[in-house]
Amino acid sequence: GITRTQKEPGSDIANATHLLSPELTQTLKTFARQHQLTLNTLVQGAWGILLSRYSGETDVVFGVTSAGRPPDLAGAEAMVGVFINTLPARVSVDIEQPLVPWLQSIQTQQASLRQYEYSPLIQVQRWSEVPPGSALFDSIVVFENYPVDPELEAVSQESTATQQARISDIYTTERTHYPLTIVALTDPAAAPGGLLLQGLYDPQRFAADSIERLLGHLACMLEAMPQHGATSLGTVPWMTAAERSQLLSWGQAQGSFPVQPGLIEHFRLHLEQRPAAVALQEGDRQMTYRDLDQRSTQLAQYLSQQGVTAETRVGLCLPRSLDLIVAALGILKAGGAYVPLDPSYPTGRLRWILTNAEPALVVTQEAEAERLGLAPEASVCIDRDAEVINQQSSQRQLPTPQPEHLAYVIYTSGSTGKPKGVMVRHGEVVRLFTATQHWFQFSHGDIWPLFHSFAFDLAVWEMWGALLHGGQLVIVPYEVSRSPQAFYQCLQQTGATVLTQTPTAFRQLMAVDEAAQAPLALKWVVFGGEALELPSLKPWFERHGDRKPQLVNMYGITETTVHVTYRPLRERDALASTSMIGGPIPDLALYVLDQHRQMVPVGVPGELYVSGAGVALGYLNRPELTAERFLENPFDPHLGTMYKTGDQVRWRSDGDLDYIGRLDNQVKLRGFRIELGEIEAVLNQHPAMREAAVLLRNGPPRLVAYTVYRDQPLSDGELRQWLKSRLPDYMVPAAIVTLTAFPLTPNGKLDRRQLPAPSSERPALPIAYAGPQSDQEQTIVRIWQELLQLDTVGIHDSFFDLGGDSLGLMQLHHRLQTELKTSFELMDLFRYPTVHDFAEFLGVQAEAAPKPANAPQQRQQGKSRLQQQRQRRQPSGTR
Repeated sequence: GITRTQKEPGSDIANATHLLSPELTQTLKTFARQHQLTLNTLVQGAWGILLSRYSGETDVVFGVTSAGRPPDLAGAEAMVGVFINTLPARVSVDIEQPLVPWLQSIQTQQASLRQYEYSPLIQVQRWSEVPPGSALFDSIVVFENYPVDPELEAVSQESTATQQARISDIYTTERTHYPLTIVALTDPAAAPGGLLLQGLYDPQRFAADSIERLLGHLACMLEAMPQHGATSLGTVPWMTAAERSQLLSWGQAQGSFPVQPGLIEHFRLHLEQRPAAVALQEGDRQMTYRDLDQRSTQLAQYLSQQGVTAETRVGLCLPRSLDLIVAALGILKAGGAYVPLDPSYPTGRLRWILTNAEPALVVTQEAEAERLGLAPEASVCIDRDAEVINQQSSQRQLPTPQPEHLAYVIYTSGSTGKPKGVMVRHGEVVRLFTATQHWFQFSHGDIWPLFHSFAFDLAVWEMWGALLHGGQLVIVPYEVSRSPQAFYQCLQQTGATVLTQTPTAFRQLMAVDEAAQAPLALKWVVFGGEALELPSLKPWFERHGDRKPQLVNMYGITETTVHVTYRPLRERDALASTSMIGGPIPDLALYVLDQHRQMVPVGVPGELYVSGAGVALGYLNRPELTAERFLENPFDPHLGTMYKTGDQVRWRSDGDLDYIGRLDNQVKLRGFRIELGEIEAVLNQHPAMREAAVLLRNGPPRLVAYTVYRDQPLSDGELRQWLKSRLPDYMVPAAIVTLTAFPLTPNGKLDRRQLPAPSSERPALPIAYAGPQSDQEQTIVRIWQELLQLDTVGIHDSFFDLGGDSLGLMQLHHRLQTELKTSFELMDLFRYPTVHDFAEFLGVQAEAAPKPANAPQQRQQGKSRLQQQRQRRQPSGTR
């Protein structure tokens, strides 16, 4: 077919056309006659399928027109005036239903509409469930079998022949108040016997190339119908071969990369080249590559003696420290695979991971071993066993792990209420860096902060990004990572060059950067972990430009070894309204597919599937889930497994991807992947709970729990305490809404859209409300109210009992220092989590400030007094 686009003269309506050949049109007419269908029904059916595929909905509505001239009214055909009426056509698109019976049902349905063809649309709206003021539909389909243009053209030719007033140009304009009108008509003047598809559209809402593609898809769908009459709706093709080829080209792996050695062999390359170079730094302590190699070899020898061999799983439960990296390297050298266990996680969660992972040993500290109930023979404690470990040989080499050997198992949130372990091999980590090195050019001169929890996959990028390039890894203490000011200072002092951040954390850092004087040495800022709102970067670009450092958005998930895509950001990108994630890392292939795992065209949302060298081995001890998510690749079997991400994306016309969001009940909050179903499952375990639901609400993003109790409801504080003992900090909802019953859809399912926003009223607390007593307390209360989105805050209320979390504490820290023009440690907010206690602390600190010699003693005395007051009030703790 031929596609052309133009704008109507003197009109704000643009139109595009696509002409079907006479041969195809005749084939469609024959197909329609064979099955007692009309050409109009074919067009409406094709449009209904397209709407369903574009929107992802199975129930779609569009407008159709009727002649509107009553047949029993004498002379109706000769009357002048507007008789055409528009009615809604509601189409259910069951992708499993065969095409022809489905088209016949549409034709029957359209025939039943005739009883309403004289009903005004406003009356139809009253009959429907659509609220007043909302459109019944956004598009209409008009089928015309009496073209007007040829008749006008004949008049023009006759006028010219008789030398009368000549008609130089003829325009026919179809005007509707709908954003999109699809017109199908025969056009003998343009192509005798051909069917012309015309799209009239509002150029303020649609781009010309989008409408051209849409008409092409409609034409392709019509062309396919005669050959797919007996097949299901979901398999009727709608893209041309050229379009499919283009999509495969954008998403395909760009070349084959040679098999790389494992992590340990790569590490040894830099050890041999620069043994005295600093590998690790933690505060004032440093460790060279030689020291790191020797200490990790000693631990590996000891682990080997305890039975650790190739692919033996070993738990790793240590705080951020030099010892953590030594232990990880030692486990790998022994041939094992480390299973990160964040000590900050609740004991119950860690024990469940240990039960599922079944590690042969756990490398930890003695106190943690006691907390987890580990038998002495099941643990290697770096403090308890230090002497025997240090006696091991630091020279003897163990068998080198191979690329196909398991390197680590990281646990992520699971929808069943329990986390799931993702198994990643050595080769998958190594190729992450070799396949991206032509972009980044990392070297031994780079300094990488280890900002993230070792149980979070971004830490894999940080740790191995440094050690596989001979660079330096800076261990960032937890309390520093929670304070944007302290972390910014850390970046300045260490000369960090490669920074990895979630967008949420970087926004906090940007606020500090705006007031900073000394420049940073950053060369790269890599975003990952959650969707990036590009307009939020505008202040950064205005201050630093877009070249130094270079900001990069990289989408990825644990199951595909940290990163999948690469998108360098430019200052103009801050104007974008979408989250652009770029194209694939060269050794990966990306596919955007519909429910039938068929490719979807540019601009149409679909689920992202990832194939290639970075796809993980699967889920540990979860064969059913592995089979469900790790699939055979039907497009290129040589690439191996294809992972079903559950993320919704769409292709852009430039070959990059836009990230849209999750297709399931999973969300990203502050970089953490959270299955809302896991939180709901834990809530429903409480004996007082009848049912529970959890949503991620925006403005700012926070988790909200909705609860329906069997009888007597718990206080918010009681429920939070119960959750804190079972869930990590980042999974505990910030707000709790108690309902008597959940709103339901007509089908009896939970209607999440009708769940109310959390109240801004102060929650019920065991401590009575007390208002601020000073100007300073008034200021602190105001800041709390704004951050917690509450109308009222009492001076004896705990920040955490009101729904505050660690991220909110970071924001509070920055706001208080800025507005009160004071300086204090982030940990002081943990120590004094009420307005009154914190105001008293500031007073004690101010008294101590002019007398440096006495300051420590006075501050400690102040802390003791405040500590006694806090204990009397017994707040419910922090999270």
